[in-house]
Amino acid sequence: MLTISAAEVDHALTFAGLVETLRTAFRDGAVQPVRHHHTIERPDGAASTLLLMPAWTDLNAAGTSTGGHIGVKIVTVSPDNNAIGKPAVMGLYLLLNGATGEPEALIDGQRLTQWRTACASALAASYLARDDASRLLVVGAGALSPFLAKAHSAVRPIKTIRIWNRTPANAEKVAADLRAEGFAASAASDLDAELGQADIVSSATITTTPPLIKGALLRPGTHVDLVGGFTPTMRESDDDAIRLARVYVDTRAGATKEAGDIVQPLASGVLKPETIVADLHELARGQKKGRESAGEITLFKSVGAALEDLAAGIAVYKALTA
Repeated sequence: MLTISAAEVDHALTFAGLVETLRTAFRDGAVQPVRHHHTIERPDGAASTLLLMPAWTDLNAAGTSTGGHIGVKIVTVSPDNNAIGKPAVMGLYLLLNGATGEPEALIDGQRLTQWRTACASALAASYLARDDASRLLVVGAGALSPFLAKAHSAVRPIKTIRIWNRTPANAEKVAADLRAEGFAASAASDLDAELGQADIVSSATITTTPPLIKGALLRPGTHVDLVGGFTPTMRESDDDAIRLARVYVDTRAGATKEAGDIVQPLASGVLKPETIVADLHELARGQKKGRESAGEITLFKSVGAALEDLAAGIAVYKALTA
């Protein structure tokens, strides 16, 4: 069994390549049981979350058996880690042979999650963002933020990247790291002003209240990418953003049960189940349309799908064993 580090994951993948891998995965599908979601209470701090995400496939695109793979991701989310300089999200990904169940690889789950999450957002943007979208605003300066910047830049002609965070020094660090890699990135101090100028707003925070993404400030043609809120109590966008936008999700089952940006508007009646235009399966299969006009606001909410981890894990394994 291979043990695959974060650096090896970085070596094995490209953003444009993984976007296409995920496009194929959502088109072809996989078995994805409902993920296990457990809250671990802490007497002296914020509760942690334990997520278990299995998936498997033994069919290729032609519908014939290939033996396939089985995968399961084990993730913890500990919000208090930020205060001690550690990532809030940690995890491992176990990839198994689909025919025999033998372990094939143990992959750095934090890095795999960063890659697949960012590339799922970029996959959605390939259907939902304007073709000429050039100004990207990333809200949040956690470990995922540079991945989102690079992934969106792989599918749209991004010329300007702005990073906003409640702690300005953290935003500047992310921007500096991106500049060192050749991206035109800078820190932003006024979130409301940036919302009115961005072509794509990609938000990856674990905020609960108040929502950071205000619909009234979005200009026509904006694409909103919501990544951070993964429980019903977490919400990054307000009701105005939901009302103004054509709403899309990664998976209907996950988003309507776990994502506060979808669960709360559904509960209040601001959003109806039938007004969620499409999920990534339907977009990838051409069953539903993405952006239909240059002036409309689109909103994509992801909560993460085990299919994404499986596809990314297989891609890493194959790249390193070719």
